[in-house]
Amino acid sequence: MKHSQPRSLAPVCTAVGLSLTLALSACGGGGGGGGGGVTGSLNGAGASFPASIYQRWFQDLASEGINVNYQSVGSGAGVRQFVAGTIDFGASDAPMKAEDIAKVPRGVVQVPMTAGAIAVAYNLPGCDLKLSQEQVVGVFLGKIKNYKDLGCADKPITVVHRSDGSGTTYNFTNSLAAFSDEWKSGPGAAKSVAWPTGVGAKGNEGIAATLKQTPGGIGYVETAYVQGELQAAAVANKKGDMLKPTNETASAALGSIDIGPELVGSDPNPAVGYPIVTFTWILLYKTGNGDKTALLQKVFEHTLSPKAQSLAPELGYVSLPPEVVSKAKEAVASIGK
Repeated sequence: MKHSQPRSLAPVCTAVGLSLTLALSACGGGGGGGGGGVTGSLNGAGASFPASIYQRWFQDLASEGINVNYQSVGSGAGVRQFVAGTIDFGASDAPMKAEDIAKVPRGVVQVPMTAGAIAVAYNLPGCDLKLSQEQVVGVFLGKIKNYKDLGCADKPITVVHRSDGSGTTYNFTNSLAAFSDEWKSGPGAAKSVAWPTGVGAKGNEGIAATLKQTPGGIGYVETAYVQGELQAAAVANKKGDMLKPTNETASAALGSIDIGPELVGSDPNPAVGYPIVTFTWILLYKTGNGDKTALLQKVFEHTLSPKAQSLAPELGYVSLPPEVVSKAKEAVASIGK
């Protein structure tokens, strides 16, 4: 995505990798945003990709007496905590599996909250990397071992991949499986796969940090984490257009996706725009929210507001299409006590 990112984004992303503990002052009394004085505390956990925008959104609620503690632990861990019922909401870059939903007697509402592109990020100054879908797969299968085979300098390639269960991994490998039958029948698509090559790192933050310390490194991160010496490769879409991940190219791809009635639709290889894009979801309990129902609704009505969504591009994300926002608001309104 085309960022006009604030300089503070890099330390923010590092901080959220440890934990997003937002100790916002709960001052009680009337809230500042027309929420009818709804105040209180919430605990959530999950995807690392949206952590920096979630932090910003939750900070903006400080003046309204709302405390949100969000742990950036990865989608896999977030889903496990959500299923266990130890948090008020979860977050995942991949829709929940049917078998996990079946373990939640309170019911599940999955709400698309923001979106982004997954970049093929690399650390090789002077190299303007342009990759066909076949070449992307070849790199991550370990078959392409040197940048000279990709039209750049003679430099060995070091693949960096996620070591933790991750929705980013799910979406990236889902695209690789759509690009290649060899990948589909080999490592496949999942939150964790048996990588044929490379070294592991935890979270988007960990991959970005490892790439910065590894000349010749190449990996996959949400575009918000492509900073400093890291660059994003251009990747061919299904039509053969060679595109870098920008707000415009990601928006074009996301706008072509039918999310369906459950709001969990995706397309691992859209015909238009940058081809590796994803929505990311907040996981809510359908029932059993008790006195926190109004608070949950206030928080996520705020994050879906025009003001909140307009912050997405400057932080390296993509604002949700208006029709998706409308459906997401209906989903938030559907939760109950």
